[in-house]
Order: sequence, then C-alpha cells, then structure tokens
Amino acid sequence: LFFSPPSQYKFRDLTIEELKNVSKTYPNFTFSMNTYTFKDGSQKDLLNFSGTVPVKYGNSYNIPICLWILDSHPFAPPICFLKPTANMGIAVGKHVDARGRIYLPYLQNWSHPKSTLIGLIKEMIAKFEEELPLYSLSSSDAARQSELLSYIAKITEGETDMKSRSKTGGRNEGCCNKITVVGAGDLGIACVLAVAAKDVADKVVLLDLSEGAAKGGAMDLEIFAVPNVEISKDFSASADSKVVVLTVNSLGNAQTYLDVIQSNVDLFRGIIPAVSHYSQNTVLLVASHPVEVMTFVSWKLSSFPKSRVIGVGANLDSERLQYMLTNLLKAEMLAKDAWVVGEQGEDKVPSWTSCNVVANQTEAMAARNSREKVANRAMEVLKGKGQRSWSVGLSVADLANSIVKDKRKVHSVSTLAKGCCNINSEVFLSLPCILGTSGVIEVVRLEEDPLVQEKLQSSAGSIHDLQQQLKL
Repeated sequence: LFFSPPSQYKFRDLTIEELKNVSKTYPNFTFSMNTYTFKDGSQKDLLNFSGTVPVKYGNSYNIPICLWILDSHPFAPPICFLKPTANMGIAVGKHVDARGRIYLPYLQNWSHPKSTLIGLIKEMIAKFEEELPLYSLSSSDAARQSELLSYIAKITEGETDMKSRSKTGGRNEGCCNKITVVGAGDLGIACVLAVAAKDVADKVVLLDLSEGAAKGGAMDLEIFAVPNVEISKDFSASADSKVVVLTVNSLGNAQTYLDVIQSNVDLFRGIIPAVSHYSQNTVLLVASHPVEVMTFVSWKLSSFPKSRVIGVGANLDSERLQYMLTNLLKAEMLAKDAWVVGEQGEDKVPSWTSCNVVANQTEAMAARNSREKVANRAMEVLKGKGQRSWSVGLSVADLANSIVKDKRKVHSVSTLAKGCCNINSEVFLSLPCILGTSGVIEVVRLEEDPLVQEKLQSSAGSIHDLQQQLKL
C-alpha cells in the first residue's frame, strides 16, 4: 500500500497525490513519519522522504537528499537537506549551507498550485548540475570528519537546535513579545534596527528569504550580534509572533506597473499562508509596495479578520504633519486632530478628526480656512521630505509599539475602508485608527469635508480597478 500521511495534514488528498508522483518518478525514495524539532524548540511529527537524485557533473552522481513535508503542504514549501554519507563532504555554495540545508529560488517563490515536489526536485537537480553540493572524502578525511557529519545529521533532525537553544540560557522560553520582519533588504534591516532600538519586543526575528547564505545587512547583523535579534530562513522561526512585518518586494523583470504588482502578489502567495500558519493570532503589518494593494492581498491570502491586517499607510506622513504644525508653524492646537489620509503618494490628503466649536457660521468658515491654509503649508514642506528606508523603519517601530504594548494610540494606517465616506468596494486606505494588541480597535470618524471625501472615493475607485486585474 502507498504511504499515507496522517489526518493532521490539512490538505491530505493533495499531499497524497504529490507523493504518488514523486514515488512514480523516483522509486528509490522512502517515506516515513518522524519528529522534527524547529528552531524555537517546538516539535512536530512530520512526513519526510529520503532518497537520491541523479546529477550529471562530468560523471553521473546520486545525490542523497531528505525533504520534510509541513502539515500545511502544498501551501508551504518543504524543508530540504542534503543527507551526506560518511565518505561525503558538503561543498558550501550558493544553494547549500554548512549544515546541508538547501536553499533554492523555487522554495522562496513557492506558490500552490504552480509549485510541486516534482518541480522542486527538478530545479534541485539543475542547480546541483551547475554546482555539485557534495564531494568525496578520502578514508582518512572521512574519519576526521565523522564527528562533523554526526553533528550535521542531528541538525537535519532538529536535535542540535534544541541543544544550542538550551546553551543560550533559554531566553526564548520566556519570550512573550516576538516581532518577525519578513525580508532582509534595506527596509527589512531598518525595521529590525528600529524595533530593537525602541525596545518594542523581547525578540526580533528577521526572515531572510534571499538565496544562499545571509548577505549584506543581514550578514552584518549576524557579525555584530545585535541583542535579541535572530536571523533565519525558516518560517517556523516566526512562530507565535505578536506582529509580522512584511517588507519584501519582487525584484523581477516586469515591464509594466501591473506586472510589478502581480509579481509581488505571486511572492506573497508563498509567504502569507506560511506566516499565518505559524502565527495564527498575529497582526500583519504590511510595508511592501503598493501598500494599499498588498495589504488587501495579505488580508485575502491570510483569511484574517480585517482588524489584524493593516498597512503602514500614512503614519509617517501624519506624524511629520503633526510635528510640523506643532514645532514649525506653532499650531499645536490644530496638530492633535490633523491626519494625512488616503493612499500613499501624490493622492494623499490632510484631514481632521474633530472641529473646535465656534459661535457662528462665519467664525466656523474663518477657522476652517485658517486651518486649511496652515495644513497646506505643512503639506508643501512634506513633499520634499521623501520616505527613506530608515524613516519607514522608525514608523514601523512606532506602529509595532502601539500594537504589542496595547497603547490604544491613534495612527493613520491602511485599513479596510468599505463603509467609510460612501466607499462600497473592498479597498484599503489610510484612516485614523486606534491600535492595540488585536490590531485596529476602532476607526476614528473624520470630519465631514466634501473635498476629502471626493479624494478618498477617487483613490478607492482606482485601487479597486487595479485589484480587479490581479490574479489572486
């Protein structure tokens, strides 16, 4: 009888079908259930299969591999390792690290139903034919490296991660506030450093989804050992995060703006289900571009309630506006009620959440004109400020702080705008929101202003039209 995964596998029929295809194409593979220990020390019984794949590199070689299938398969990629014998050494390279962990673009861009186990193995073979991952050891070398190989074997089973964790004093066991940042580009690094600097979390995990070993800023974080920061390529490291920050953007060769966004959507299809699986009560904080669309995509792919999927939106612009009104234009009374709302870019607009009571309509009109004149001056100055990675990182830390510490503070963030300002479509726009541990607690009502409402409705229409063209 063909090996059948247990009932814990959520998409059992799909998994069985894939395993049948693997068994048919590579009959040497053997299937079993074993306990896998993740980096945080948690354990789970998972299906794994081991065997060899044929690789031509001058001569023909049979490369031994082991694949662990997560119980959310096929919506999450497998965890892949080389399985060297005693006379084999690991050739650390672009796609293999010193532990034998295998990293491939196929895994990074995993997206069901496009991605399959057969497709993964085929890419593995192709990459190994470009750069052979193992080499033969002499008998004396094999004897000297037996201890190393034993160490690697334990890591592939997750055992050594538990040991190293206990050596660190078990800080993770008491970790109650974890924040995960997905993406190790400039923005991801800026978010990690800002969150660490503001002491928002007990632990910050940087998920580096780039190929091969840690590069650039992620490597520097490792070198200089920033306290309470862990760098990982394994989604399981994000388990039980209070906030997951998404900073990734596709670097594909898309030709049009729509192609660029679709490429980001395809990237998110391999990320959102995985982080949602490991942190089912988290708040997703989206900083990827365009933030309104990618927040909508994250909401759809995660199936989270709308309150727990928010975009960074106009938080940075709002904080800047309030700072300028208070410190440069000496309009402190106006600043506390001033917000930038709508969509990021040229179509953002200043608005207000309350109005000072005045004696008559003439005074009300004069107060409104004075207020708008000051706001317009501030917005003109804001145009020249731009949004660099480090400034967005500080904004992300500000939002994460309000969420993790349940500050109940008002921020202008991208939230589902349906029902606001006569918007009837499912689009995300920046609106003043009270944030706490569950994400958006309440959307603060904006003062009625026909120009602001017209601007928001226009943005909603264009964003909705764009979303309709995407393939989710």
